[in-house]
Amino acid sequence: MANASRGINFVAHSDQGGRSDGVQVMVHRGYAYIGHNFSGGFTVLDVRDPKNPKHAAFIPAPENTRCLHLQTHENLLLVVNGLDPLKPSEARESGNFAAGLRIFDISQPAQPKEIGFMPVEGTGIHRIWYVGGQYAYVSANVDGYTDTILIVVDVSDPTRPAEVSRWWLPGMWNAGGEEPSWEGNRRFALHHAIVADGIAFASWRDGGLTLLDVSDPTSPSLLAHRNWSPPFGGGTHTAVPLLDRGLCIVLDEAMGDECADQVKYTWVVDVREPSNPVNIATMPIPNEDDYCKKGGRFGPHNAHENRPGSFQSSEIVFATYQNAGVRVFNIADPFHPREVAYYVPPAPERMVDPRPGRLQVIQSADVFVTSNGLMYLTDTNAGLYILEYKGE
Repeated sequence: MANASRGINFVAHSDQGGRSDGVQVMVHRGYAYIGHNFSGGFTVLDVRDPKNPKHAAFIPAPENTRCLHLQTHENLLLVVNGLDPLKPSEARESGNFAAGLRIFDISQPAQPKEIGFMPVEGTGIHRIWYVGGQYAYVSANVDGYTDTILIVVDVSDPTRPAEVSRWWLPGMWNAGGEEPSWEGNRRFALHHAIVADGIAFASWRDGGLTLLDVSDPTSPSLLAHRNWSPPFGGGTHTAVPLLDRGLCIVLDEAMGDECADQVKYTWVVDVREPSNPVNIATMPIPNEDDYCKKGGRFGPHNAHENRPGSFQSSEIVFATYQNAGVRVFNIADPFHPREVAYYVPPAPERMVDPRPGRLQVIQSADVFVTSNGLMYLTDTNAGLYILEYKGE
């Protein structure tokens, strides 16, 4: 089933009920919840038998709205709502879309029931981090700012989620008179933050990495800001803390087709001193094929984020590399990371992406690894792959 693979077995594939565009995936209590980029909603798959995934439900989003990212914990499912960027400009001008955080009860896993919604003024929410407790951390594009910022949301009453604080890079609050210090063709925007031990590890695309003290979530404060763009290409997307080793894995997203925005890297960052993070290594770049000439995007996108209850490791890193599939790295020696496995799915059978001129190539988006070592790999067109990492 693979174009190329090493150290990973194929288990099963699903077209997700005919909606094969997938972005973020959560596997929770035997069900996979998959956010869509183009299909206007999210899908639920029954994966209790991973060799035979079954379509369980599709929950449509409001008109002109996409919900590509989501989070699960116990009986809650949190889903982003934001303006679908592919919809006509009239949708934004008329306000005919939903912008905010939508919460579902999933005590019956195949029958999500909406119980709460927090609207935001702007084009909506892009991503969430929620692993239980009182607070969720969201990236939101709200009026008055140049792009997405951090908003902390109190979800202690999931029927009435409420914002309690926000944080942004200096220069983003244009409604407050701030002026950007960066050039206009660069994007300083929060993709998302992952929180561990009271620190939010936040990725700001061309704005780099920040470590924020969120020990008091109602008043985030800056511990450190590092930006390696330029000279490197930017696009900082995901920062996964591995605090038992004083490390953080940071992925810069490849945004341009055929390496048009430079070859991007996955960094190993030493965060033993949170006020002084230091880049110490990069992951090996996949080289068994000429991926820059394959078509589509080549390079990092997202990583398995070591959520509670999922596969946990401070030495094995799973990362999606778009047209190079999913890669597995060993960082036992953080100064010399090694690639130990990979799986590159075949080209999608059909295209869901409606944009003209897109090549029919794999674009692996997200990977979630369950505690028993099964990998759930999404793609922007090719459906869900269920895989098994065999180890070294």
